[in-house]
Amino acid sequence: MPLSHSAPLHLAVSLDGAGRHPAAWREPGARPAELFTARYWAGLVAEAEAGLLDFVAFEDGLALQSSSPAGHDERTDRVRGRLDAVLTAARVAPLTRRIGLVGAVTATHTEPFHVSKAVATLDHVSRGRAGLQVQVSGLPYEERHFGRRPGPLAEEELYEEAVDHVEVVRRLWDSWEDDAEIRDVATGRFVDRDKLHYIDFEGRHFSVRGPSITPRPPQGQPVVSVRAADSSAYGLIAQSADIGHLVARDTAETRAAATAVRGLRASTGLAERPLHLFGELTVFLDESAAAAAERRGRLDEAAREPYDGDTSVFTGTAGQLADLLQERREAGLSGFLLRPAVIAHDLPAITRALVPELQRRDLFRRQYEADTLRGLLGLGRPANRYAADPLPAA
Repeated sequence: MPLSHSAPLHLAVSLDGAGRHPAAWREPGARPAELFTARYWAGLVAEAEAGLLDFVAFEDGLALQSSSPAGHDERTDRVRGRLDAVLTAARVAPLTRRIGLVGAVTATHTEPFHVSKAVATLDHVSRGRAGLQVQVSGLPYEERHFGRRPGPLAEEELYEEAVDHVEVVRRLWDSWEDDAEIRDVATGRFVDRDKLHYIDFEGRHFSVRGPSITPRPPQGQPVVSVRAADSSAYGLIAQSADIGHLVARDTAETRAAATAVRGLRASTGLAERPLHLFGELTVFLDESAAAAAERRGRLDEAAREPYDGDTSVFTGTAGQLADLLQERREAGLSGFLLRPAVIAHDLPAITRALVPELQRRDLFRRQYEADTLRGLLGLGRPANRYAADPLPAA
């Protein structure tokens, strides 16, 4: 069901390298020598948490970044390489207290058993703040890294496989009941075997028996998100996600996308299950619109081409961005995933300028109100599907 639009906005940031702009790593304060260090990522997440953001999304992929659809573009003037998203989230989790940590995983080339275990571990390490961003890939040069099949799947089948992937992951999270661990030293019983369950999933793409080897996550079900670069991902959002990220260029596109996704959600019989829809924006934030435009132009010159990106691009002040978020919200969104164009500049601008502006308008929290990511998003803790007498949902 749609979540209330009278509630405050949800706000998150997506982090990758030095920022979304290809020349971001060359900006003052970008720290390119530290991009592959834990200290760098811990500092970014600490800044996001100081701004009371709902979560940080760690981007990832299974091939080097490239501006060419055919594969590696041979460019040496842009950041190349990433750390593993879920492992990075697990590393910074003990250094944070309240902010959610969402790692991207390419379902196309990653076994659901491995994903369920990794994200359940992140949820335990963070004490209930884990999320999973599911993405698919039909790129031939990524396919060649794995050799699991003779060639990429058709787009429709990629998303069908991803639906099964998420279903297996969710069943594995439930394969241990909440009270399966007894840990009774006196009787020598650590686990109640009757409360571990085979999931016995049989589908076109996966055959997985289970149970997991990791106890049920603290959230029961960590948050699952899906990014929709176009309408091909709408079905995956509708069937599988707690959050859908909509890439729309204007308010009219946003409204159409939100209506389409919620219509598909209803057609699958899940209309009553809460679904957040977030808009995505790449942001260049400065004290004046002119300064933001000048900075974007200077970065474009350094990159030798204008930045367009794969999302809406906002260039202006925190007040102007707040106006835009309010307008887009009325089109059916409950939150936004912001992509800093230059992390060193635009992440602090989000936390120290945009957040106070939204708070002034009574559109954003003034303190964290929950200890889990599901709690921050207003999502209840699901009951275990396999428990004969499940513990009450929180």
